[in-house]
Parts: sequence; C-alpha cells; structure tokens
Amino acid sequence: MAIKITDECINCGACEPECPNNAIYEGGAEWRFADGTGVKGAYTGKNSGEEVDADSPQVPKNMDVYFIVSDKCTECKGFHDEPQCAAVCPVDCCVPDEDNVETEEQLLEKKASLHL
Repeated sequence: MAIKITDECINCGACEPECPNNAIYEGGAEWRFADGTGVKGAYTGKNSGEEVDADSPQVPKNMDVYFIVSDKCTECKGFHDEPQCAAVCPVDCCVPDEDNVETEEQLLEKKASLHL
C-alpha cells in the first residue's frame, strides 16, 4: 500500500528529499506526475485511474502539512528495503495508507510506469 502523512506532521521536511519518486510535497504545493519521474504526456494514475497531462499542475492533497501523492508512492519498492520517508520521520507520521492497498507486484509496476 502507499504511505500517507498524518496530521501529526511537524513540517520538518526530512521526508521530501528521501523519496525516489518525488511523491512528497509541502502542504499547499501543486504537484505534477512529471516531477522527478520519466513520465511525459498523458498519464493515468495507478490509484486514482484519472488521466492527466504529466506536466499539468495538480491540486495539493493537503494545505497544511506535507503530503504523499499515492499515485506516485511505491513504498520505495525497487529502490530501498523500506519506505525512506518513514525511516527518517522524527514523529512517525509516515504510515501505511489503508485507502490505497497494493501488492508488491503492483508497486513495482507503478515504479516501472513512473521511471521509463
């Protein structure tokens, strides 16, 4: 499953540079599928099923604290042995997202679609 950031986030920013998929954004920040990935043109999110232009800015998922875009989160599968955001979070607010349960195979497929 993807990882999410809870409201206990203290906005320290430790998680953001650790994400190999650039799936973590500061609260209130627009995000793009193209950010930190090889995605270009039309792209369909693996979790949302929505097709958007990879370079089009998307609405922030949270206005107050850092957030993780589940369509870009692979739990670091194919990069690291554990989610790096959770490993560096000083308040343990990077937790499994029960609304986006995925198998390891699905996470690796998502990674492959993001890093062409």
